[in-house]
Amino acid sequence: MSLVVDNVSKEYPTRSGTLSVLRGVSLKLDRGDAVAVMGPSGSGKSTLLHILGTLDRPTGGKVALDGTNPFALTEPELASFRNARIGFVFQDHHLLPQCSVLENVLIPTLVNTTVPAAETEAYARQLLDRVGLGGRLDHRPAELSGGERQRVAVARALVLKPTLLLADEPTGNLDRTNAQSVGELLMQLHQQERNVLVVVTHSAELAKLLPRRFEMNDGTLQAV
Repeated sequence: MSLVVDNVSKEYPTRSGTLSVLRGVSLKLDRGDAVAVMGPSGSGKSTLLHILGTLDRPTGGKVALDGTNPFALTEPELASFRNARIGFVFQDHHLLPQCSVLENVLIPTLVNTTVPAAETEAYARQLLDRVGLGGRLDHRPAELSGGERQRVAVARALVLKPTLLLADEPTGNLDRTNAQSVGELLMQLHQQERNVLVVVTHSAELAKLLPRRFEMNDGTLQAV
């Protein structure tokens, strides 16, 4: 099982001509690999992450996850593929304020009927225990700290056991202590689940926790 990115480019038409955001990006990651992608604002980091997450389409090149080209799927097939195979952790937790901690973690399971509901709920409870929130299942997001809300978001991203876990500035809104804690949690759960983990970050401290690091610069990706 692996993620293969082959010569991916992304261009946008503008009034002054074509804007190239990604230029021939290639990357191969096997299950259990974890990488940090760093670089200045506007270098193409988030665009790359959105393409890996199938939220955006490349202009050129190929992407395959576990041997499947997601961009060859129909829109309903792509939505199901994304839901089952890809987990997302964003800078903002995006939790629903009216839902409990457990209900927020279970949201991705609502449109996935391949796993019995009792099984997914049991796994969600287990995940929340592992992120240190087993005693807060019925709490609402407003009753949690920023670090706790991000831990819920990490559990939600993992509830369907995705092959690929994508994190976009996952510690960007946290103080240093909580950022360190969430970064260590991401790595711990990654090692336990053996998914493919790609973290986009400006934080050198977070990047140091990952075994491989890449730099995006002017649309190109290079190992550092």
